[in-house]
Amino acid sequence: PLSSSPVLFVFSPGETLLTLCLRPEARQRKSRPFSVVVAIDFGTTSSGYAFSFTGDPEAIHMMRRWEGGDPGVANQKSPTSLLLTPELKFHSFGFAARDSYHDLDPEEAQHWLYFDKFKMKIHSISDLTMETELEAVSGRRVKAIEVFAHALRFFKEHALKEVKDQSSSVLERDEVRWVITVPAVWRQPAKQFMREAAYLAELVSHDSPEQLLIALEPEAASIYCRKLRLHQVIDLSLRPMSNGFSLESDGKLKVRIAQRQHSRTFLVESGTGEFWSEMQTGDRYIVADCGGGTVDLTVHQIEQPQGTLKELYKASGGPYGAVGVDLAFEAMLCQIFGEDFIDSFKAKRPAAWVDLTIAFEARKRTATPGRSNGLNISLPFSFIDYYKRHRGQSVETALRKSNMNIVKWSSQGMLRLTAEAMNELFQPTINNIIKHIEELMKKQEVQGVRFLFLVGGFAESPMLQQAVQNALGQTCRIIIPQDVGLTILKGAVLFGLDPTVVRVRRCPLTYGVGVLNRFVEGRHPRDKLLVKEGREWCTDILDRFVSVDQSVALGEVVRRSYTPARTGQRKIIINIYCSATDDVVYISDPGVRKCGAITLDLPEALPGTVAGVERREIRATMQFGDTEIKVMAVDVASERTVRATIDFLSN
Repeated sequence: PLSSSPVLFVFSPGETLLTLCLRPEARQRKSRPFSVVVAIDFGTTSSGYAFSFTGDPEAIHMMRRWEGGDPGVANQKSPTSLLLTPELKFHSFGFAARDSYHDLDPEEAQHWLYFDKFKMKIHSISDLTMETELEAVSGRRVKAIEVFAHALRFFKEHALKEVKDQSSSVLERDEVRWVITVPAVWRQPAKQFMREAAYLAELVSHDSPEQLLIALEPEAASIYCRKLRLHQVIDLSLRPMSNGFSLESDGKLKVRIAQRQHSRTFLVESGTGEFWSEMQTGDRYIVADCGGGTVDLTVHQIEQPQGTLKELYKASGGPYGAVGVDLAFEAMLCQIFGEDFIDSFKAKRPAAWVDLTIAFEARKRTATPGRSNGLNISLPFSFIDYYKRHRGQSVETALRKSNMNIVKWSSQGMLRLTAEAMNELFQPTINNIIKHIEELMKKQEVQGVRFLFLVGGFAESPMLQQAVQNALGQTCRIIIPQDVGLTILKGAVLFGLDPTVVRVRRCPLTYGVGVLNRFVEGRHPRDKLLVKEGREWCTDILDRFVSVDQSVALGEVVRRSYTPARTGQRKIIINIYCSATDDVVYISDPGVRKCGAITLDLPEALPGTVAGVERREIRATMQFGDTEIKVMAVDVASERTVRATIDFLSN
């Protein structure tokens, strides 16, 4: 129960996550500074890591090139694919997982667990908990937290081996700072989930939470974009040909920017890059992180001369990533061959289904606007055979009967998607992205944006590049960084080296706790009246800590005091409420929901320090303005630390 002095704290700034009050022993850590920063860009379709030694922060080392690969994929990331044995043991990740699954006998494959694009599930689940399960391609289910931990453990082992190979001294575990990227539009439970997965994978321990940073993807990209030099960008307004790409006489794409193929080490400017020299103080820019699963938008202002960043509007976005094009292709197959057949084929021939999606993704990357000839996609033999046995007719007959004129059957035995078909597959997703950017640009805080940076894997698509240039090129300059698919990864390393670079963030929601206030006749509704010991109280009032879209500076704190309700009380649990608007008064108002809980573990009162329970005061301090909230609580009389935790996963 809460006392009449409004309680404690709640949490949450801009792009926060959870964070704990450090245990007394953990707070003493910092016996030595970090020697290396390792960032993991955990993407929907592809993932990778990079690192930098704090003694040489201008050199960012990318992960080694992986075995295998896809046609047309030149970056150094790996597919976010995981394979577990029938006994639920880790088998492989990335290209190795894909290839191993492909090589399994169809009957055997049904017992193995293959996961891909599983990060999207965390974004779409509204009641995420530690018990949430993910479904493998074969239909078997396993706890989501274990799937994520397997992937993170794999990256940890590879990254540490590579760091050790390049390090002249022996690294202790606590000398490594880890950074994991998440979409800025993820809610608190999803961010906490990634931290819990990192604990399970033993990247860091619960006693050293500060050793792990959660980085927001568009923010990381923005941090890296500060470092850009003129030769490291494509300005679409200056390159009207095929948007950053030129076509050779044989029709093949050639990237116009020279890349250092021989080196996996990137050098960055010590200050801001020369690209920014033409920007005035106060200039605003948007970073659109177009990834596999989500599109994340952030609006920043660069503060000269120090080069720090200020967020001007809360992060926005939605599930409009490149996966939308894959889902449109699947819907097209369902239309041609029947949804029941596609579902049956996925269940009975899961590895062949994965082969088909890989074949489409490879062709999808070669799609360009204005292309006159179509694209061929190989159908696995098992698809053709299974359809004939399942339906009693050929794939070619099905195509003819479907009346879908934009998809043909080629003489080589392939699906032939016309240019019109590819446009149809891309258009809904691209339209969503452009609509979202246009709506953002109408906001008061975003007026006068000079640059729009397109980053993320989907930003490599000429289809998206041209559509964005056509729609928004008159409003601002569209800029694409070199190695656009690695922008977030490099920025996450820079964030790990200096987490103070983003000086001001915006809160995504209004947060607070429910309290009692003195009842005022005529102002408070009668159904909120509570009479206690002869006094009249109004219940359910929202004690607001931060408001939606409020600017919160790094290091800014919110303080509240709380008095235990009874002598000997050892634990206090306080519910956190949130709302997408700021016009709320009561926790029972429409749109307000319980989103988490704060737990305070109270130490036993020291003898002689508390005369009466009402004099015992617990003071909580919460630090906003970071990607995660930092909370500390102190027993005022004894000055002893009170352990505080915030939980969004058990709600």
